[in-house]
Amino acid sequence: MKRILILGASGFIGNALYKELCSYFDTHGTYHSESNFFEENHQFHHFDMETENIEILLEKLYPDIIISSLRGSFDAQIATHFSIINHIIKYNSKLIFISSANVFDAFTNFPSYEYDKTLSQSVYGRFKIKIENALLRLPNHNYNIIRLPMVFGKASPRVKQIKTVLDFGEPLEVFPNVVINATEILKVTQQIHYIINRNKQGVFHLGSTDLVHQKDFTEELCAGLGYENPLFKNVYDSNFDRFLAVLPKDNKLPSNLQITVHQVIEASTKL
Repeated sequence: MKRILILGASGFIGNALYKELCSYFDTHGTYHSESNFFEENHQFHHFDMETENIEILLEKLYPDIIISSLRGSFDAQIATHFSIINHIIKYNSKLIFISSANVFDAFTNFPSYEYDKTLSQSVYGRFKIKIENALLRLPNHNYNIIRLPMVFGKASPRVKQIKTVLDFGEPLEVFPNVVINATEILKVTQQIHYIINRNKQGVFHLGSTDLVHQKDFTEELCAGLGYENPLFKNVYDSNFDRFLAVLPKDNKLPSNLQITVHQVIEASTKL
């Protein structure tokens, strides 16, 4: 049985992955904040990337696959991932790195595909690119790069944030000229499970197969959540449509593992 270590398994994406994979693999996870729930689960291990070296935990567990959904200090994350890369080279294991559509946020005229050149104007996007570039120098079987657009879901932080803003009667910022795709957390975990099972290699874009204007998406999502007349604040950062979307071309998943914008909204608003 493969042993999997999920870094950041107490977070939104990491914990959803743990729940998806734990019945099928010897699945371990890390957590940072003190928690009785995680302390009592022997599959979870405390890890503070700012004060600890990940190599100690890796030498203890020797995972076949490491999934990184870490959050926090960019400098600490970069140091941690470079230690992981040294480990997977030494032991011929694998890293699945959860990246972001923001690695393309300097390109605005079209959606981005798996092997397009990355270029970012944001600090967040440039940080992700630095780790991606280190992985791309490895043999293909040693890594997957998973680029995600905005991730929704019934209990997702994004849906909770929208509810909080609207419940307080505050205007919700929307971007009428930004074209996006999106995804939903349960579909993401199924897709990554498939990638692991089939030993898939390379870069994957796990967004919806269709695109939508961010304002239209938000309006439909709010309607599905039961808000009849939400207050919106239109933000125009361009006179033309600007794309921030990741679409698959080279590494497409089976049709049953694909998702549409409508399905993202449906899964994020159903009771």
